Amino acid sequence: MTARILVGLMSGTSLDGISAAVVRFDEVDARITADLLSFDHRVYTAQERARIEAAMQHGTAQEYCRLSVDMGSWLADAANTALRHTSVPRDAVAAIASHGHTIWHEPGHSTWQLGDAATIAERTGCAVVSDFRARDVAAGGQGAPLVPIADLTLFSSTEQWRALQNIGGIGNVSVVPPTNAPEALTGVRAFDTGPGVVILDGVTRIMYPHLAYDVDGRHALAGTVLHEVVDELLQHPYFAVEPPKSTGRELFTPEFIHRFVARCRFLDASSDDIIATAVSFTARSIAGQYRRFLPEPIGDVVLSGGGAENPALVAAITAALAPLPVRRFSDLFFDGEAKEAVAFALLGYLHLTQRPGNVPRATGARGPRHLGVLTTA
Repeated sequence: MTARILVGLMSGTSLDGISAAVVRFDEVDARITADLLSFDHRVYTAQERARIEAAMQHGTAQEYCRLSVDMGSWLADAANTALRHTSVPRDAVAAIASHGHTIWHEPGHSTWQLGDAATIAERTGCAVVSDFRARDVAAGGQGAPLVPIADLTLFSSTEQWRALQNIGGIGNVSVVPPTNAPEALTGVRAFDTGPGVVILDGVTRIMYPHLAYDVDGRHALAGTVLHEVVDELLQHPYFAVEPPKSTGRELFTPEFIHRFVARCRFLDASSDDIIATAVSFTARSIAGQYRRFLPEPIGDVVLSGGGAENPALVAAITAALAPLPVRRFSDLFFDGEAKEAVAFALLGYLHLTQRPGNVPRATGARGPRHLGVLTTA
């Protein structure tokens, strides 16, 4: 099969910005390979982030309509910038695969991603594949996580079972068997583990309004964990729900974050103590989900997403998962910030080649489904 070039676009729950990856896909002996040609990250302005956050809580029809088109423009800007870093001509791009930004996600009923595909097509001159989650939800699935197909296809180990833990705003894990194992697709297990950096970043912005996140984990490393608060939070009903399951900012809301801060303040915690406690909550929630729901003989854990760049969080996860070896995705493959954008580029490739993109065991859908909607150039 002839190689195809796609651009993957991802705006995640961390609300830090848009990731854009230009990827060349090829197939040799029925195995898909991916070559990352370019990666760019378009940071949201404070005003843009505020509009998205507000839309997750309330809004008028006019506000949602305008935000969807504006989001399409921002996504197109990210794609155009990533393409400018390559020598790839526009007519060589098979499609832009855009996740958009999830404004609401209600497993079992509906899911909604903003980012007008027509606007992206007009501003880039490329075909666009979008709206990846809706078909899985319509088929009885959670609509998430959708990254497991990439974890299995592109990032599995040749020798052992591997857990690929993404730490965006929400944490999610894919457990995949060794490459070419007999169980292959049927052996994959994946679900949202709970908060990634959504609580941590939210708390940091309250404690230190000039910071978007805890740079290099400095404040967390200077604080002391309030273990009783973490113990209380781990009793949240979500952590007892068996997979398949998914969650988002619909559960870990600004109100949740403010209650978290108030509980810590009641115990006379300092600002850094509160941030350290948020780190511990995230790390222990991930480890708890592994021990409760992952019986597979996992050989190693690979961390990606923005949280993998926070030394305090990586150290806490490593300690919580001991003795499992924990490594960063960027140490094995490429920039871990690009991983989800590459995954959605793969989903676009699977759409164009008329193959399923979901993993029913991960999402709970009734079966494999062809994901996405095509908007021609």
